[in-house]
This record gives sequence, C-alpha cells and structure tokens, in this order.
Amino acid sequence: MSGRTQARACPERTCVGCRERVAKSDLLRIVAIEDECVPDPRGTLPGRGAYVHPAVVCLDQAVRRRAFPRALRSAGALDTAELRKALVDEAGATP
Repeated sequence: MSGRTQARACPERTCVGCRERVAKSDLLRIVAIEDECVPDPRGTLPGRGAYVHPAVVCLDQAVRRRAFPRALRSAGALDTAELRKALVDEAGATP
C-alpha cells in the first residue's frame, strides 16, 4: 500500500461575508461583469471570483465590509442589486 487514501480532499473557500471556511460546493461564486456583481452558480464564467454563502445575511455582511471590490480587485464600487434579487428569489423558491 502506498499510504494514500481513497477519499479525495474537497476544495475549501472562504465566504467573503462571514469569513467562514467551508467546502467550495456550499458557496456561491460571484464574478464582476463591468460594474456589477453577477452570480456564477456553475462556476464557469471567466475572471476572478469571490465566494459567499447563498444567504442574504452573508451578502449584507460582504456589502457592509466592502468585500466584493477588494476580493474581485475592482477599482470602484460594484452594484449588488441583481445579486440580492437572485438570492432572495432562490431563498423563496426552496422550502
């Protein structure tokens, strides 16, 4: 035996809102397109990504701490209205 385990390590990311490290699959990737934060649920959009829990609470914390412009290396403020709408719609759709 080589000593390697069969289980593969899952990648972890940090939520920019609550700063908690969790599995990448539990977070929503956010990218900046022009001056707007856009959700990237499949994780395939080009560019830098920031990760946040798919909850309005973590989104509010990230906006208050100005985490998105810092994490996405944007020069100015980013619009999060569409992102907030997507999170609220998703929360309302799941029981």
